[in-house]
Amino acid sequence: MTKPSANRRDFLKTSALAAAATSVPYFPWSTPAFANNEANSRPRIGCIGVGSMGTGDAQGHAGFGDVLAVCDVDSKHADRAKNHDRIGKGKADAYADYRKVLERDDIDVVSVVTPDHWHVKIAIEALQAGKHVFCQKPLTLTLEENQLIRNACKKYPKQAFLVGTQQRSTKDKFLRAVNMVQKGLLGDITKVTVGINGSPTGGPFPVAEVPANLNWDMWQGQVQPVEYRERRCHYEFRWWYEYSGGKFTDWGAHHVDIAMWALGQNGEGQGPVEIDGTDVKHPVEYKDGYAVVDDCYNTSHDFSVINTFANGVVMDVTSRGDNGITFEGTKGRIFVNRGKIVGKPIEENWDKDQFGEKELVELYKGKPAEGHKNNFYRCIAEGGLTVSDVFSHVQAMSACHLSAIAGRLGRKIKWDPKTEQIIGDDQAASFIARERREGFDIPRV
Repeated sequence: MTKPSANRRDFLKTSALAAAATSVPYFPWSTPAFANNEANSRPRIGCIGVGSMGTGDAQGHAGFGDVLAVCDVDSKHADRAKNHDRIGKGKADAYADYRKVLERDDIDVVSVVTPDHWHVKIAIEALQAGKHVFCQKPLTLTLEENQLIRNACKKYPKQAFLVGTQQRSTKDKFLRAVNMVQKGLLGDITKVTVGINGSPTGGPFPVAEVPANLNWDMWQGQVQPVEYRERRCHYEFRWWYEYSGGKFTDWGAHHVDIAMWALGQNGEGQGPVEIDGTDVKHPVEYKDGYAVVDDCYNTSHDFSVINTFANGVVMDVTSRGDNGITFEGTKGRIFVNRGKIVGKPIEENWDKDQFGEKELVELYKGKPAEGHKNNFYRCIAEGGLTVSDVFSHVQAMSACHLSAIAGRLGRKIKWDPKTEQIIGDDQAASFIARERREGFDIPRV
């Protein structure tokens, strides 16, 4: 096993010092800045989960360092990443077990792009192993996992952790919207509509033979094992509550996050106090919050879940209407998504004197506005929280998980954001955590 060199260990620190010595405000944490350094100086990276999204993320990381290891329970994915000319370049080691990546002391950074039900376990174990962590959204599967990953990040504050909610780095649209709301340019916000579309419907899907290239038992991880159906695996895991939260967490992790950031409701102890899930439909029959069949997609395809905050502001998390976020205030309204930001306040440039470099640095927690992974590698070198940090992200995930719970039960539930408990509803409270399969527990740190 290759030991880390002094040059590489010192590289990020010396780069940060170089930033202070330059005549420009910030050292450019661009891919060329990393790529042009000597091989023994660049960050060394392990990519865990290299399927569709994992491939794209691995290519992004490879611009900042060297990918020494790739890992996937599907050997086809691992082999493809190992030999990809912009990832492993035929030189990376390929593994089926993520623990082989974490035990290597020559790896500085771990990228976790697995199905959602694996995120927190791998991320916490990576922190324990001394790694900096990039993890795709949605970070958590349950409300309990929110607490577990937050506690781990508090215990390991020197390790950078970036969540893959890249909308937080879209300055001309989402950051502009957040700034507009936070500066009060729309007046007092009364309602936010978060359009995240509905999950697809489908099934029944037949039982199939497990492909020879797939370790189906390991893929299932903490979840109780079931027979293999092709549409339960890989990208399609999103539409099964066993492994994810449907659109509540898939797109909710993006848009609910932006909405709560703008509203100033993404700090510990903040969040909705009532969640109304009475207007939610599922594509299969449900009993006591669980699908009665196991061969069809089971996440909601049609919903409008009303989250009410203590100050009276309501946030409608809905599958209806356009994908994007509408902020309605006493002075005006705007709509923003990945393609546009519109509304009279935008057309008339109400923020022309209040949205510039200073405001962007504030939103980036004192860092310059730059690409999502650029920010991650800057924080590795300089310290500080990333633009998409765990602490704010889990607050948004609480609203997403609560919306799913209320929708699965088809009723209103009450939430105490300070104690992080569901109030007066034992059945709903039983969804806060899940029983994990023996041998797949998550570390408590």
